[in-house]
Amino acid sequence: MTVLTVPNAITAIRLACVPVFVWLLFGAHRQTEAAVLLAVLGATDWVDGYVARRFHQVSTVGKVLDPVADRVLVGTAVISVIVAGAVPLWFGVATVAREFVVSAAVLLLAALGAERIDVLWVGKAGTFGLMFAYPTFLLAHGHASWQTPFTVIAWVAAVPAIVLAWMAAFSYVPLSRAALRRGRAARHQPSGRDRLSPSASDQPRG
Repeated sequence: MTVLTVPNAITAIRLACVPVFVWLLFGAHRQTEAAVLLAVLGATDWVDGYVARRFHQVSTVGKVLDPVADRVLVGTAVISVIVAGAVPLWFGVATVAREFVVSAAVLLLAALGAERIDVLWVGKAGTFGLMFAYPTFLLAHGHASWQTPFTVIAWVAAVPAIVLAWMAAFSYVPLSRAALRRGRAARHQPSGRDRLSPSASDQPRG
C-alpha cells in the first residue's frame, strides 16, 4: 500500500493547518488572517487530487485521507465560525448536520463491509462552495464599511453550496445500497484458489 506520496503529503499539510486556523481565530484574535488561511485551505482542496491523477499517484490511502481531511476541515471551520458569531446558527447547524450524516454513513458502511464509494462531484462542489462561504462570512463579521459587500458574497456562495451538499448526501443513498450489496457478494464469493483447487472428495482415488 502506497502511503508516502506527494498528494498525501499535501493533504497532511492541509490537515496540519487546521489547528493553526483555530489558534489564529481564538488564540491570536486575528480574524482576517484566520479567514485568509481558511480560504486558502478550501481553495487548495482540488490540488491533492489533481497531483495524484497527473503524476499517477492515486492510492487507497489518498482516497480515504482526502474526504477525511474535507470532513475535518469543514467541521472545524463551521463550528469555529459559529462560535465566533460570524454565521447564523441555523445555517451552521444545517452544515454540521450534513457533515455528521455523511461521516456516520461512511463509518457504518465500512463496518458493514460495503465497497468504498467514490466522492460525487456534486458533493465536492458543495464542499468547495461552503469552504468559500465560511471564510467570507468571517471576513464580513464586523462593523467596518469594507466588510459589508462580503456578507452578500458569502450568501451568494452559501445558499447553492448547502443545497448541493444535501443533494449529494441524498444521492449517496442508492449508491450506498449498491456498494453494500457488492461488498457482501465479494465476501461470500469463493477465492480463485478455492474455485481452482479440487476438494478432498474430488481427488482421484487409487
